Amino acid sequence: MLESNIRFLENSFKKYYFDHFSSIKIPERSFEREFGYQKFNPGMIRHLQIKNENELRLLLIQNAPSDVYCSNAYYTFPNLPMNEKDWKEADLIFDIDAKDLNLPCRENHTVLVCNECNNVSKNALQCSKCNTSKLEKKSLPCKICINSSKTEVEKLKDIFMHDLGISKENIHVYFSGNEGFHVYVYNSQFQHLGSRERSELVDYILFKGINPETLGLNKSKPASSIFPNLDEKGWRGRFAVKAFGSKTKRSKEISKILKDKNISSTFQDLLTTVSENIGVKIDPNVTMDIHRIFRLPGSINSKSGLVKIQCDNLEKFDPYVEASFLSDDSVEILANCPVEFKLKNKKFGPYNDEKITIPTFAAVYMICKKLARIA
Repeated sequence: MLESNIRFLENSFKKYYFDHFSSIKIPERSFEREFGYQKFNPGMIRHLQIKNENELRLLLIQNAPSDVYCSNAYYTFPNLPMNEKDWKEADLIFDIDAKDLNLPCRENHTVLVCNECNNVSKNALQCSKCNTSKLEKKSLPCKICINSSKTEVEKLKDIFMHDLGISKENIHVYFSGNEGFHVYVYNSQFQHLGSRERSELVDYILFKGINPETLGLNKSKPASSIFPNLDEKGWRGRFAVKAFGSKTKRSKEISKILKDKNISSTFQDLLTTVSENIGVKIDPNVTMDIHRIFRLPGSINSKSGLVKIQCDNLEKFDPYVEASFLSDDSVEILANCPVEFKLKNKKFGPYNDEKITIPTFAAVYMICKKLARIA
């Protein structure tokens, strides 16, 4: 990244942390957690222990980090190397990201940035200027992306409360600061689960590895009585709701399945279709990692300049208004952003390698996406 861009981002981020430190959410038992941060120049600083708000404030103001992290795990010695920390337990955290949803809209707001010369294109296998194939995808998510991610969050919350017995008060949802949401589960019976056990929980949430016999397919003795009812708990009930829709339709659909000569294949096709709607599209690696450090709530995401913020009303939450905290001060940039975007209810772009004067919050957004530079 150009030195002028780095200085501009550092100053903008530092001003945010100075003016909005009260927005930073200090996690419970912070002295038992590992903290870390990243600078705009490459390099991660980890294995830090933050004992109070004053220490965190000093870290943010002195270092002007690009990103700030905190572990989901609790340790006896969080500042020691990983094998000496003495792991105690870890909060459950789930990552839902629009890039994993395979949405057709992404083609309209994804661009390719050349890592060699910063040339921007919409569709290419190699850079039209320097011919390299080192192209990086940059997406400017739209409302469809955010709303689709919200749908996955609601599905996840429903499984938590109705299948796993987690109370609503212990489920916290955060906009990640870029393309999706982080869902935290606190004070649950799952705090002490290791990676292997969490992988089994992930399989349940993904609706992965289901055995057709569990859902009523018995090739030797097919009978309607062993297929799930709509009011059953867990996978069987969820399958019945999605596959049959109602009690009346259930009888008709099951009769159709039982009459089919190739009952196994027919049922497997139905299971494949239904699975897409039952499972929640989470990143499994995030949940299984009991030593991961996550973006600190209230901190800025350097991929966008937006803030990781808690969503008290997910349905009405608009990240491009509520998570944009940076200054309105005008700044002159050279923008090469072929996609229109909206921040703080203002439209920007598209720009074709042109000099413009815009608010700092919009300039930061484009610079973080590698679609602009300080003029």
